[in-house]
Amino acid sequence: MRKRKVGLLTFSDGRKFAHEMLRDMNLDFQNKFRQRLEATGEYEVVAGEEIVWHPEVAKREGRRLLQMGVEATILNYAVWCFPHLTLIATEFAPGPYLMFSNINPAYPGMVGMLAAAGGMDQVGRAHARVQGDIGDQTVFQRVQESLRAAVAVSRLKGETFGLYGGRPMGMYTAVADADQWKRDFGIDVEHIDQYEIIRRSELVADDRVENAFNWLTKLIGKNIHYDGKKLTPDLLKRQIRTYYACAEINQEKAVDFFGIKAQPELTDNFTTEDVIDAFSNDPYDFDGAKEPIVCATEADMDGALTMELFKHVTGEPVLFADVRHYDAGDNFFDLCNSGAHATFFAGRSKRPEDNLPKVHLWPEVFYFPAGGASVMHFAQPGEVTLARLTRRNGKYWMAIVPAEFILFDEKKNWVKAEATTKEWPHAFARLRVSADEFLATYDSNHIHGCYGNWVRELEQIAKILSIDYHVYA
Repeated sequence: MRKRKVGLLTFSDGRKFAHEMLRDMNLDFQNKFRQRLEATGEYEVVAGEEIVWHPEVAKREGRRLLQMGVEATILNYAVWCFPHLTLIATEFAPGPYLMFSNINPAYPGMVGMLAAAGGMDQVGRAHARVQGDIGDQTVFQRVQESLRAAVAVSRLKGETFGLYGGRPMGMYTAVADADQWKRDFGIDVEHIDQYEIIRRSELVADDRVENAFNWLTKLIGKNIHYDGKKLTPDLLKRQIRTYYACAEINQEKAVDFFGIKAQPELTDNFTTEDVIDAFSNDPYDFDGAKEPIVCATEADMDGALTMELFKHVTGEPVLFADVRHYDAGDNFFDLCNSGAHATFFAGRSKRPEDNLPKVHLWPEVFYFPAGGASVMHFAQPGEVTLARLTRRNGKYWMAIVPAEFILFDEKKNWVKAEATTKEWPHAFARLRVSADEFLATYDSNHIHGCYGNWVRELEQIAKILSIDYHVYA
């Protein structure tokens, strides 16, 4: 993931004599903040060339951040500052905004931050606030949570979602309003006919297909379960062709993330799209390392949107799954869906050599007459954050679900898988709330997530977007 590009402006007293006395102190606080961020290797910091003390400076520095293309702006306070300078600068400096009050008790920096923050609220300019010593790890963690959320929302603007097909199997929850997406998130929706996948797959060079086929054969080996009917070498090669076709279409149309309807047209008459789903979301494909490209099965728009936010926050592959079954005996939900589980989850590694030996390619089940390979594995155990953006009465809200992926011994894993569909990928998720509490209000059959604790980041995203959220914990 490319570095987050953030602006950093530090504010001062509007009286010239006071500003000049405080200038070196302010620069010291600004430099410490910049250095702390840059030391992570995750940020490109565009710091103010001048401490903001005058309206003309506020305009000039704000415009400079706009021209530099920052994805969020930090508003930094260490001394009393004239609060109108913040509002002038943020007429130009791009949001979302993080207001930071340094510990500097000899000077009323917190007073300045609160005065400026109140003004921001009065004019409806959303922001997050953090106070403390930037050298303190707990404080810095809060800063990072806010910046990850801010940049994730910012990166949605101008993106294109590739919608292959339309509403799948009558799912209202999978289809969103393109106007609302443009208004609320800044995303364009590009409709693409699924026939393009079929047409373009025939044009993929044979040597690319053979190379990919040999790569899968080498790394998955005996776990490719050919049956001569639903899964043959030719069907697997057809799926590889669809992967390359889709990647080329996405590149030509500048698609940033996408979803494929598949059912029933492709799954009845051509092949399943599981290979596209899995390897698009992976940090590698047949040709080497790459950035994960979010792909939502069943053309689930809100699912893809949730996944894209996760990707921008974490830089990691994101899970797409059905909430398939609650196992009361062992207290977990089996998150199981044909397609879209990146093989990353099989070994929790960025190296295909670690993950793919744990993957099975099974013949597709009866739902999919055209056949093809179902990309199956068990997700590795660990702390995860699951979530979903969904709508209630036309308004978005976010479900945030802290959980843990668990595994049993190999024999028990397969027993649990066979209770649902053994051919599909499985993530065994133990939630922090009861099944009844979760099922009473969760608004989709699909759920998404990443390893790690990202609850605070998702809460901040909801606040930036001015939507409600609920944490199931």
